[in-house]
Amino acid sequence: MTSSVAIRSLRAFCYRYPLQTPVETSFGRMLDRPAVFIRIEDEDGHVGWGEAWSNFPSVGAEHRTRIVNEIVAPAVTGFVAKTPRDLFDHLAAKYAVLALQTGEHGPFAQCIAGIDIAMWDLAAQRQAQPLWRLLGGDAPRIKVYASGINPTGAAQTAEAALRAGHRALKLKIGFGAERDLTNLTALRALAGDGLLAADANQGWSLEQALAFAPELDRFALAWLEEPLRVDQPWPAWLELKTRIRTPLAGGENLASETAFADAFAAGALDVIQPDIAKWGGFSQCVSVGRAARAAGKTFCPHYLGGGIGLLASAHLLAAVGGDGLLEVDFNPNPLRDALCGPVSDVRDGHITLTDAPGLGFTPDLAAFEAYRTA
Repeated sequence: MTSSVAIRSLRAFCYRYPLQTPVETSFGRMLDRPAVFIRIEDEDGHVGWGEAWSNFPSVGAEHRTRIVNEIVAPAVTGFVAKTPRDLFDHLAAKYAVLALQTGEHGPFAQCIAGIDIAMWDLAAQRQAQPLWRLLGGDAPRIKVYASGINPTGAAQTAEAALRAGHRALKLKIGFGAERDLTNLTALRALAGDGLLAADANQGWSLEQALAFAPELDRFALAWLEEPLRVDQPWPAWLELKTRIRTPLAGGENLASETAFADAFAAGALDVIQPDIAKWGGFSQCVSVGRAARAAGKTFCPHYLGGGIGLLASAHLLAAVGGDGLLEVDFNPNPLRDALCGPVSDVRDGHITLTDAPGLGFTPDLAAFEAYRTA
C-alpha cells in the first residue's frame, strides 16, 4: 500500500449449499458445502474479500463466522495498517494466547487467513493492480487440475472433468485396496499420459502405507498426497519415500513457518501444498511458495472450498510462478462456481487471471441468501 489504511469494518458471512452426492474422504463425508466469506472495508470505502477454510467439522462454518464477527471484528475496527501484513501480524499476536487457552489453533488461524486474503485484495485495489502482479507474478496463465474425485462414480466424474477442459486429475483413495486400484486403473486409462495424482487424506498408518503404496508405482502418479497423518514424525515419511517411486505431497495441514521449515529440512515432500484459507493467507503462503521453488520442489496450493478462496489460490500460484498446478474441486458447488471469476473458465488444462485490480472479482452474495446460515 502506498499509504496507511484505517479499517472501518470487518464482517463474515456463512453459507451452506446442500449436496445430492456427499463428498467422501478417508475421515468423513461432507453432506453440504459450507463457505465463510469475509468482507473488509477501509475508511476510504475500498472493499476487500476473503474466505476462511470451514469444511470440517460439520458445525465449523458457523463457529468461524462467530469468531470473526464477535471476537475479531470489534478489535479490528479502527486499526491502522501501513502494509497488508501488518494486520496479519497484529491478529496472530493478539489471539495467540486465546488460541492456546481454548485449544482452537485451527479456527483462529483460518479466520486470520481469510481476513488476510481480504486485506491483500483491498490493498491491490487501492493500488489499481491485480493481486498476482502486486505480489510479484509475471504471468496470469496457470495450470489447473480437477480434484475431489470421489471413490463412488470416479470414472464418470473424471470423464466430465476432461470434457470440461481439465487435463489433470486427482483421485481420493484410502477406501480399501481393491476399490482404490480399480478406480486408479480406470482414471489412468482416461487420463492417458496426462497427470494423475492420488490423495489419501492422512488415511494410513506407516505400516498400511508401506504395504499398499508400492502398488501405486505402476500408475505413474504425479504425487501421493498425505498418505500419513500430518503428526507422524518426518523419519516415518522418509521411510515411506525410500520404498516407493511416487513423489510425496503435503502441506495443507502444516500451520506455521516452523512446520514448513521442518518439512523442507526433512526433505520427504516433493510437492508443497499450503492452503491459503487454512493458514497464513497471502502474508505467509507466498513466502512458503518461493521457498518451495528455491528448494527445487513443486508448488501446488491446496484448496477445497468456496469461490473466493479458490480465486485467491489462483493469484497465489500466479504470484509464485513455477510449473505447479492449481487445485480445482470438481464436485458440484455453486458457492464456488459462481464466485471464482476466471477460474471457472478452464481451457486445455489452464485458466487465465485478468488485469482487474485485486482479486479481480466482486462477489454478488445476494443470489445466495437462501443458503445463508449466519
